[in-house]
Amino acid sequence: MRKNILIIQGHPDTSHDHLGHALAASYKKGATESGYAVRTICIANIDFPLLRTYEDFYSCEPIPVIRQCQQDIRWANHLVIFYPLWMGSMPALLKAFFEQVFRPGFAMEPVDGGRKWVRLLKGKSAHIVVTMGMPAFIYRWFYGAHGLKSLERNILKFTGVGPIKESQIGRVEESQAHRVCWLEKMYIYGKKGR
Repeated sequence: MRKNILIIQGHPDTSHDHLGHALAASYKKGATESGYAVRTICIANIDFPLLRTYEDFYSCEPIPVIRQCQQDIRWANHLVIFYPLWMGSMPALLKAFFEQVFRPGFAMEPVDGGRKWVRLLKGKSAHIVVTMGMPAFIYRWFYGAHGLKSLERNILKFTGVGPIKESQIGRVEESQAHRVCWLEKMYIYGKKGR
């Protein structure tokens, strides 16, 4: 089966490229060289409103740009999500994006009066890539990687996505050699479609 890969670039800053952008580009290069079909969503370039009420989430029709993102997610069988760690979690814009896109009827569907949920994104895998200033082992062991685990459990697994791989890249300002090492790893992950 041909692998369709969707890269979700979750960095909200468009003023210049960051390590996450370079990592995504390296992954994409490897994936396209292996013959995978690759699409990209850059959330910083999407204009969408915040959901503010229960009614907005459950009954409001998504705007066209969000519907297009949903189509891209439907098309993909592998999602690769890049974002920087901000205050222990994903940036607010990325969270708002997931709230807009992963709605009932697209990502999950309540049944039995809302006591159970049907996961509508089964069959998709994911790779989450998080960059951070602190050492990754501190985030993982001392803080429990709670922000990453929330995305993994409460959004992706809840909607049926799995298996999920994660890469936590700490000390992003450490050295050029450290950055180059991770760029090479992302290229290899792209080549393998992981």
